[in-house]
Amino acid sequence: MSDLKVVSNAGPLISLSSINQLNLLKLLFGTVFIPQAVYREVVILGDNRPGQTEVLKADWIRQLNVGNTAMSRLMLDKLDEGESESIVLASDLNADYIILDEKLARRKAKRIGLSVVGTLGIFLMAKKASHIQDVASLLADLEKTPFRMDNRIRLKILEKAGE
Repeated sequence: MSDLKVVSNAGPLISLSSINQLNLLKLLFGTVFIPQAVYREVVILGDNRPGQTEVLKADWIRQLNVGNTAMSRLMLDKLDEGESESIVLASDLNADYIILDEKLARRKAKRIGLSVVGTLGIFLMAKKASHIQDVASLLADLEKTPFRMDNRIRLKILEKAGE
């Protein structure tokens, strides 16, 4: 476990939960912070979907209020509420990483200097830390869910994983 400050958006929590790999975040980071909007999306509005129970029971996932609500509202013209609040919370905390999968949200986070990692990057980090043996099997599991990646990205991730 580490002392890194990490904020996650809803998508990666749902994707990792859907393949029973949410615990990778605990193994890699210890604690993960989420804003209210992400908690609401995954747990309150989750309707028995992947992530609802897992996030609710994960005492290592901590919900925090966003400090700069004006900035969060400004980003709502292009991003959803969870993405906006995640980016602002990561900025407020001076987070080491923000976990985002959506392309536009990733670009905005990078533009303000945040270090972005997505679900696929979590797999690479987990393999490097010897928490998993291979990335290919997790990609195969993920491809059975609503998560979408093009084949070029898939091949690039496998290459980075040495598979």
